[in-house]
Amino acid sequence: MANPSKITEGGVVYSLGDFDGKRVEYDFSKVLAYLDAKGKMLFGRNFRLYPEDRGVLLKLCNYMVRDRESCRRLGIDPDKGILLSGPVGCGKTTLMKLIRHLTPHYRPYEVIPVRNIVFGFNHIGYRVIENYGNGGYFCFDDIGVEPMGRYFGRDCNVIGEILLSRHELFLGSGLRTHGTTNLNAEELEGRYGKRVRSRMRELFNLIAFDKGARDKRGIANSTENKRSKN
Repeated sequence: MANPSKITEGGVVYSLGDFDGKRVEYDFSKVLAYLDAKGKMLFGRNFRLYPEDRGVLLKLCNYMVRDRESCRRLGIDPDKGILLSGPVGCGKTTLMKLIRHLTPHYRPYEVIPVRNIVFGFNHIGYRVIENYGNGGYFCFDDIGVEPMGRYFGRDCNVIGEILLSRHELFLGSGLRTHGTTNLNAEELEGRYGKRVRSRMRELFNLIAFDKGARDKRGIANSTENKRSKN
């Protein structure tokens, strides 16, 4: 990409900041304007960015554009992945699907629901763990709420095994892994055990919504219902 500070969507050019030929000086207000517009394209006209999520967005955006100085100030390691946590419905999956569009000059990650991975394991077995554990750019969505895998009568903690493999991959090649979860640290340890939880600390930066973050899905449905009545 000739100028990574500009993104064209639907014939409209969005400026994210200033580019001096070597480095982009991002303007957070312009980045938010682009994300709001892109969000409406992806998720519909009711999409919006919420003021109370500004802190989470600031961390995610600085991480995605690889602003190492800002990441250092925010306590983020840009060489690790992101684990975005928060209550059900607060917008974790939506934001992880959205922010990958901020840097189209980088290879995007694929957002995969972990339940789908387990269902795949139940059908074709351990090849699924190899497929997700040995390479690829992934964001594992809803870590910790998936069922136990079962193949030919044998139970397997599929996502736990994949996370162990991804940790080895990270140490060997630096390939990052992302994820979302509704669970806190203690719940994740209870789900996967101390070993996996320890590897997750090395694999991820934890970025968390406030525990009281509201359910945006209810807000969107309420807005749509009001418009339908008018």
